[in-house]
Amino acid sequence: MAGVRVKESTGYIVFKVFNTLIMLLVCAATLYPFLYLVAQSFSSEQAIIMGKVSLFPVDFNITTYKSVLEKGEFLRSYKNTIIYVILGTVSAIVLSCCMAYPLAKSELKGSKFLMKFIIFTMYFGGGLIPTYVLMRKLNLVNTIRGFIMPSLLSTYYIILMRSFFQGIPKDLEEAAEIDGLSPIGIFVKIVFPLSMPIIATMILFNAVGYWNNWYNAFLYLDKKEMWPVAYY
Repeated sequence: MAGVRVKESTGYIVFKVFNTLIMLLVCAATLYPFLYLVAQSFSSEQAIIMGKVSLFPVDFNITTYKSVLEKGEFLRSYKNTIIYVILGTVSAIVLSCCMAYPLAKSELKGSKFLMKFIIFTMYFGGGLIPTYVLMRKLNLVNTIRGFIMPSLLSTYYIILMRSFFQGIPKDLEEAAEIDGLSPIGIFVKIVFPLSMPIIATMILFNAVGYWNNWYNAFLYLDKKEMWPVAYY
């Protein structure tokens, strides 16, 4: 009957309490480093060196923020990072979809070979020096493309997207094909909207990856005015 509340057992209540305590401890352990860094950023250098700072600032000041913001280099690097994240993430999602969706089709000739070839790249690479020489030969050093392109495609992400696309019922695509949609139209109007969970996940992964990427800048960006904030 509506409105009837089922009485929870003692064991279930104990489980909920125990589970809540564990989650609170995990949250506290996760938040502490961030709160500690924020407290340090508002504390004096002497207090930090003496180890007086914990969760709250000591000798409150904003000298650190003034020092950073007064330098145009930091703001320029921050702008570079935003540009790299947007361009890199959009390009990575488009290329990953273009690769993963065809590979999800069992009728695609050579799909198994292509998949094995892609997985092969997870274990074997060209090496640092040949890769750098190739980037220089292609005139990609000290360019936005040089920062973005080495991280455009991830084998792991392609496998995840391919597995998701394979889980979409084929009946939907066959019905759309009967209605006259082209393969591209089927992907844009049917598959893509149904794939928003994996697309959103890949957007998050790629955006965080580009935001934290200092290694590509270390290798391929010699000009300081092109550095992302992570490398700066």
